[in-house]
Amino acid sequence: MSHVPQSVAGRLLGSPKRLLGAIALALGLASAAVSAQAQQVLNLYSARHYSTDEALYADFTRATGIRINRLDADDAGILARLRTEGSASPADVILLVDAARLVRGEADGLFRPIKSTLLENAIPPEFRSAPNAEGTAWFGFSTRARVIAFDKLKLKASDVDTYEKLAAPALKGSICVRSGSHPYNLSLVGAMLQRSGEAATEQWLRGVVANLARDPKGGDTDQIRAVAAGECSVAVSNSYYLARLMRSNRAEDRAVMDKIGVVFPNQATSGTHMNISGGAVARHSKNIDAATKFLEYLASPSAQAYFADGNNEWPTVRGVRLGNAALAAMAPADFKVEQVSAAAMGANTGRVQQMMDRVGFK
Repeated sequence: MSHVPQSVAGRLLGSPKRLLGAIALALGLASAAVSAQAQQVLNLYSARHYSTDEALYADFTRATGIRINRLDADDAGILARLRTEGSASPADVILLVDAARLVRGEADGLFRPIKSTLLENAIPPEFRSAPNAEGTAWFGFSTRARVIAFDKLKLKASDVDTYEKLAAPALKGSICVRSGSHPYNLSLVGAMLQRSGEAATEQWLRGVVANLARDPKGGDTDQIRAVAAGECSVAVSNSYYLARLMRSNRAEDRAVMDKIGVVFPNQATSGTHMNISGGAVARHSKNIDAATKFLEYLASPSAQAYFADGNNEWPTVRGVRLGNAALAAMAPADFKVEQVSAAAMGANTGRVQQMMDRVGFK
């Protein structure tokens, strides 16, 4: 075997100390490469634009070592992207914030049904899709109530204690609400359609349109602020927007809530409408086991507590202890919940949109 002369070796490698350093560096880089290759990455398409969810993702990564790579968009944008990407989609998990969108994603074949005893035991049937031979397509992990906010100086709670009263002639020119085609309103009316039938629901919609104080615009918080500003007397809002204002440190937010009363409608009849935020495994996920593990994590007590304490939502898993004083102060104890499944209300939204168009609910 030939040998490299020592003088040449010295010029190539430098001193023994440098040689050892080079070897250590090479070993370190190799180790880091192996570690990076070994770490699983889960691609999440999320419509949950809540900063408090960062704690959810961090907790999951700490517990499992699986890193979350997140893409944010609204529900419709996520479903459109999945359709466009097709089998080339990198998505592993989908999180959406409305029952109608979850039902649409399932109907379009964008989700991969899974079988998970943990999820089936933890999530009540009314908060998940009906299983088929492949498994269950989606699961709801948190709920939010569709409540009525009102001007305490102009109205009493009894004036707006049902959704049906929103169509009463006494409220003409009083109501502020976001677009009729927004998923939150489509799901609300989808549940009413399930309970009351098409004729009664369409008549109710005509009454609501007649009672609008202005054309629908903005989000739920805009409607609440409009009531406080005297632009209207009644607003329809998801409960967590009100809870955010209640928990805010800003004086102007507290001033808004001082003027507002909140009603959980239909407590003596059908119960308050509840929508869901839920998740599914993407149809073309290459990471089925990790994706299932993430959904199972979202049903854990710690994750369910994040939903409640971080974003003012109610857990779908029963028995989770809540530490959110705003939810406790706003909601009646053990308030009555509407008994229409998320799947049923979501399936009705196509018919609801047609009714919205007919009555001019923009």
